[in-house]
Amino acid sequence: MPKRLPSEPPVLPGLTYVRPLGSGGFADVFLYAQDMPRRQVAVKVLPAGIHDAELLRMFNAEADILAHLSAHPSIVTVYQAGISADGRPYIVMEFCPGSLAQRYRLERLPLDEVLTIGVKMASAVETAHRAGLVHRDIKPSNILITTFGSPVLADFGISSSLAPTGGGEVLAMSVPWSAPEVIAEQTAGTVASEVWGLGATVYSLLAGHSPFERPEAGQNSRDQLRRRIQRASFPTMRRPDVPAQVLEVLQVAMARDPQDRYPSALAFAQALRDVQHAVGFPPSPLEVAVDEWVPGDSTVDVRDAAARGPVISSVAHDARRRAPAVAPLTARDEDTDISAPSVHTSRRAWPWIVTSAVVVVAVALVVWAVASGGAA
Repeated sequence: MPKRLPSEPPVLPGLTYVRPLGSGGFADVFLYAQDMPRRQVAVKVLPAGIHDAELLRMFNAEADILAHLSAHPSIVTVYQAGISADGRPYIVMEFCPGSLAQRYRLERLPLDEVLTIGVKMASAVETAHRAGLVHRDIKPSNILITTFGSPVLADFGISSSLAPTGGGEVLAMSVPWSAPEVIAEQTAGTVASEVWGLGATVYSLLAGHSPFERPEAGQNSRDQLRRRIQRASFPTMRRPDVPAQVLEVLQVAMARDPQDRYPSALAFAQALRDVQHAVGFPPSPLEVAVDEWVPGDSTVDVRDAAARGPVISSVAHDARRRAPAVAPLTARDEDTDISAPSVHTSRRAWPWIVTSAVVVVAVALVVWAVASGGAA
């Protein structure tokens, strides 16, 4: 099936279009230069003419979730969101120049780097879970690399609430990293399925391919992968430098029965930290929100499909007076200006000055007249 061509980049205030960054299933991402403060940003935007309520819901949810979670050091930062002049919702985000989309297939990632990425991503997912949200699309291509070389989790576009809903849930998945119960369409996403996704992602980064992918051509169709995942027999890994402790952690995370997996993303992160300690690597810090953190479901409504945000911002006013002229800025020498400030005369002082001058002149004339009369 041919890929959708990217849409035209929108005209956005304060931003200058630079180049396209990529296109997904329902949105395009462009690189823009922001004028103030000056920096490069990534702008995710819906294509023109999209009126599907589900896509709008997903887009709104992503903006709200990122705004709520992006203070986390391992979640991509969002700066703003709105609607462009041509009516297209957009999100302005941190520009991350790299990702793990293809790197793990092109090179063998070091074990210590992969374990660190695993702990960071599990910490990010645990924070989302504590906010009452599931990501539902954990995979290598959704791990971006910032300009400082740090991995961050992105693409919360198909996230949903952990709270049960009365209506049917939309099933969205990236098959190679989806849990058996998601493949079987028994659930759209749970904490247990997120633990599976984390394990499958770490497996991929170490092995150089997704867990149930085979090297033979014609053996990795969507249906073939679905059948292998549903059987969920943990695949062996042909990488001798990966210790048995790592494989044991991944095997628990990817157990076929959700009850046999780690009970939380935090427990998975702690298991990876134990492996780091056992093999002599410094354990990566856990980046998890404190208990006092405000739950996300009080500010994030994943069912909101309304188009939000004004197309053009303005400030209403009734003033008809001409705006005062702005005095030009002049350079000032701090020492001179502070020790000997210039004399400033207000407008209100001028009538008194003129009156005083007239009085002085009148008195002088009277004195001169009297003097002249006396002399005569």
